[in-house]
Amino acid sequence: MTHRPVTLLAMSPGTRAAVLGDPDTLSELHRVADVDPALLLSDSQDLAAFPVDRLGETEVLFTGWGCPALDAVALDRMPRLRAVVHAAGSVKHHVTEACWDRGLLVSSAAGANAVPVAEYTLAAILFANKRVLEAAHLYRSTRGPIDLLSRYPAIGNYRRTVGLIGASLIGRRVLELLRPFDLRVLVHDPYADAAELEALGAEAVDLDELLSRSDVVSLHAPSLPQTRHLLNAARLALMRDGATLVNTARGALVDTAALTGELVSGRLHAVLDHTEPEVLPSASPLFDLPNVLLTPHVAGSLGGELDRLAATAVEELERYALGLGFRYAVDPGRLAYSA
Repeated sequence: MTHRPVTLLAMSPGTRAAVLGDPDTLSELHRVADVDPALLLSDSQDLAAFPVDRLGETEVLFTGWGCPALDAVALDRMPRLRAVVHAAGSVKHHVTEACWDRGLLVSSAAGANAVPVAEYTLAAILFANKRVLEAAHLYRSTRGPIDLLSRYPAIGNYRRTVGLIGASLIGRRVLELLRPFDLRVLVHDPYADAAELEALGAEAVDLDELLSRSDVVSLHAPSLPQTRHLLNAARLALMRDGATLVNTARGALVDTAALTGELVSGRLHAVLDHTEPEVLPSASPLFDLPNVLLTPHVAGSLGGELDRLAATAVEELERYALGLGFRYAVDPGRLAYSA
């Protein structure tokens, strides 16, 4: 490398251990950047106590979960900062208006993080239409033969309808994964182009039509003030009897009380990786319902999948060092309606 930019890690100690735990990735990071892995800027630190010389020399921040907010005060201490490379998804937690005012270049590994979420969603959709969760509970309780055809006459994925709410990075990745299957796919996204969605194998529809036509509804919209309780009692009531709601987005998109009522009645099914609150009260009936699968926020990158985030961020850092544009640059104009 002819130019190895002075780079500072900005994340929590736990994030550093998880995301940069692979020796090969760390070696690549050293190859493309002048970085000290032992030096860490995190949101639990007092910025005023951080070594002034290193802040003053920093050209790139390599960020992750636990990065402090990059406000005007923080940026004033980093006069040479030119870019932020985020080894995770959303940058909203740390990239402030001051960063855009300063003209900083920002990259995110959100596309890499979309991969495991989309894989989880695909599995949830296929299992939902096959009634795997419900059949497993029934088999466990009866411990004997089950007449599947009489109990589940509409079981299976052939020509079933899947509705995706949000043509986000994750939503589009789910679209790609669904293409080999004999499924009808509907998409609702007020910012997406209908012709583009059609080229991806989906039909653009309004939200109410999507809810009333789909056998499985999967959420991929951002959590914004205008999307809070997007699925309220009235909209949940539009869903078909026996339909399944999959939420790998944010719990705030759904009215939990209204959804709980639908699930307790047995009319709907759900696969929920996100809820509101994030951890449901221990007395919530959703933990025990046979038509509900609750998972503790496992759809996103975990374990070895974190290596993909780090590798993506290192590749972006190398592009910066070579004077190339980021492949996964963040567009500030889209942050108002994206995650």
